[in-house]
Amino acid sequence: MNYIQFFAMRPEVSLLGVYLVIFLYDLATTGRMRKLYHPLTCLLMVALTMLTLSDTSTFTLFGGMYESNAMIVFVKAVLAFGSLLVILQAHRWLSSQNTYYKQGEFYILLLSTLVGMYFMLSARHFLLLFIGIELASLPLACLVAFDKYRHNSAEAGIKYILTSMFASAIMLYGISFLYGTTGTLYFADMMPAVTGTPMQIFALVMFFAGLGFKISLVPFHLWTADSYQGAPTAVTAYLSVISKGAAVFTLFVVLTKVFANMIGEWQLIICITTVASITIANLMAIKQHFLKRFMAFSSISQAGYIMLAVIGGRAEDMTAMVYYIVVYMMANMAVFTVIESIEWKIRGAVRRETCRGLYSTNPKLALIMTLALFSLAGIPPFAGFFSKFFVFMSAFGAGFWVLVFIALVNTVISLYYYLLIVKAMYIESSDTPVPCIKCDPYSRISLMLCVAGIILLGICSFVYSAIDSISFGL
Repeated sequence: MNYIQFFAMRPEVSLLGVYLVIFLYDLATTGRMRKLYHPLTCLLMVALTMLTLSDTSTFTLFGGMYESNAMIVFVKAVLAFGSLLVILQAHRWLSSQNTYYKQGEFYILLLSTLVGMYFMLSARHFLLLFIGIELASLPLACLVAFDKYRHNSAEAGIKYILTSMFASAIMLYGISFLYGTTGTLYFADMMPAVTGTPMQIFALVMFFAGLGFKISLVPFHLWTADSYQGAPTAVTAYLSVISKGAAVFTLFVVLTKVFANMIGEWQLIICITTVASITIANLMAIKQHFLKRFMAFSSISQAGYIMLAVIGGRAEDMTAMVYYIVVYMMANMAVFTVIESIEWKIRGAVRRETCRGLYSTNPKLALIMTLALFSLAGIPPFAGFFSKFFVFMSAFGAGFWVLVFIALVNTVISLYYYLLIVKAMYIESSDTPVPCIKCDPYSRISLMLCVAGIILLGICSFVYSAIDSISFGL
């Protein structure tokens, strides 16, 4: 083996460098130097995002097990940037008495999951893919149960690790059937041998079930609400976007590069799970009073919308999918940063009733929450409208008109429950509204980046759509 190939994996090598610096700093510093830990980590994550984008060439390593191209590098940079937003959001929580001396553990666990996701994105061999999935899942279970002084956090961690274990076992079982029928684990060698035999159909269902857990698709979603509610809010934000984005991209790659000859079978599976995810999650979200549980069902619904871009299996569909993930990340991170700020102020869980009269005491936070919720609902001119439009067009172009119609109907339902929160903030009154909240500088930076992303991506999408329409007319 030529070990020089390892250095060609620039995103992974850069991430490993950041990992080592953070680990050694945690070991070597005490006292006042600990105050520089968080800003140092943020700067390193910014550098990681830039370094990840530095090499967009296309190449394969280790006999085709690892692949890198411009799209993969971009998605890795998006995941690194999303992790930066999570770290910014988590500053106040990590500075508390119970977690101040566990900052290093939090950063190391977070970066460990990111390493696994990087391997997931570049894997072109099922062994490397499974290693990446496990490397991303096990530290994530520790993060869910990170706040060991809260009973709900431990319970959430147990539920996550148990369901993750079963999902991984089911996926590995499906991969074993693929290996048994094709004699290889390489994606490129496996695709011609995958012809749709009963064993291979069974393997497809098992593999989809395993990744369906990571994406929180119905009926693999039962862990989501309890884990989101019990986990620390920063970890919940990470679960809802970063983990989901990596799993969706991986699913798209495997379906198109391994199961391309079984497109009819997996399109049927996606149709069923997409309709179930969007419809059931939207109906359940209406009944939620705790905002983190509300956002859990919102994320299940959003996962269903993302699957609209997967169902076509074309290159342009991947572009729409990645754009949706970026927009969803900006809006969702903004919502969770606001929830984190309110939780810190009231020292408890945030309910929908807690938001009553929020505009009167915290107009800026209420405005940011409104912009993010409007983007999640797909209201123009915010970026969420265009991201939904692009995934609808992807599914429509692939011939799934009925599926697009059902998704459009569900968009109206989602608009209703998002507006319930907006109504509580602006119209409903409370005798004891949330007192004025002073966000820490890191949360402000996170909120500014998210709001800028929601607005600028919406403007850019509008300009692009206008130019494209004019060009089409000419």
